[in-house]
Amino acid sequence: MRFMGTNVLVTGASRGIGAQIAKTLAAEGLKVWINYRSGAQEAEAVKASILEAGGRAETIGFDVSDEEAFVAAIKSIVESDGGLSYLVNNAGITKDKLAIRMKGDEFMAVIEANLKSAFVGCREALKVMGKKRFGAVVNVSSIVGETGNAGQTNYAASKGGMIAMTKSFAQEAAPRGIRFNTVTPGFIATEMTEVLKPEIKEGFIAKIPLGRFGEPAEVAEAIAFLLSDHAAYITGETLKVNGGMLM
Repeated sequence: MRFMGTNVLVTGASRGIGAQIAKTLAAEGLKVWINYRSGAQEAEAVKASILEAGGRAETIGFDVSDEEAFVAAIKSIVESDGGLSYLVNNAGITKDKLAIRMKGDEFMAVIEANLKSAFVGCREALKVMGKKRFGAVVNVSSIVGETGNAGQTNYAASKGGMIAMTKSFAQEAAPRGIRFNTVTPGFIATEMTEVLKPEIKEGFIAKIPLGRFGEPAEVAEAIAFLLSDHAAYITGETLKVNGGMLM
């Protein structure tokens, strides 16, 4: 793929889908800033893997739900590299519970970590990218943000809000040449799905037309496309990566 930009910040990139996003973008020639909150060793392992493959990477630890820390991190990247070309808001948490039993702080904790953090990242990226009138952002939402899910009212709200927020950012940023898009993964083969019982996996797979869970690399490639020059005329879109589970 072609990339006019030079660097990218990937939040929540120490493991799972985030780690794969970092590796994929590094393989495309971008310098990748690997964000982590508590997994310093895992982040360093991702960095080492990228460096061994001939790529460029740095780790940067901060909690995305801490607005001041997020702002400071982007400032640090700009001071180091002279700018920020791309951002992938991937970090997120879950605190599952039936809505009737969910407390307000349990709801807001997920909103803060998933939706507000993405807002702060988008806002700060737009400020930085707007100066050069170039850049792109991909927000990693979820199929749950489109369908809802019992026991995940807070998570669904955060991910559904992300989709609408991305469209609003896309409209505000378009005059400056900055693009904002969203990816909504379905069931992806990660550490979270590996622990599921076989019968539960089979039940999920039965609902997926392609008959399998997706791979982290398939999500990462979709994100790479949306950031790349090949998607230069795409903004405000939601790209479903779910094997046809939601058409």
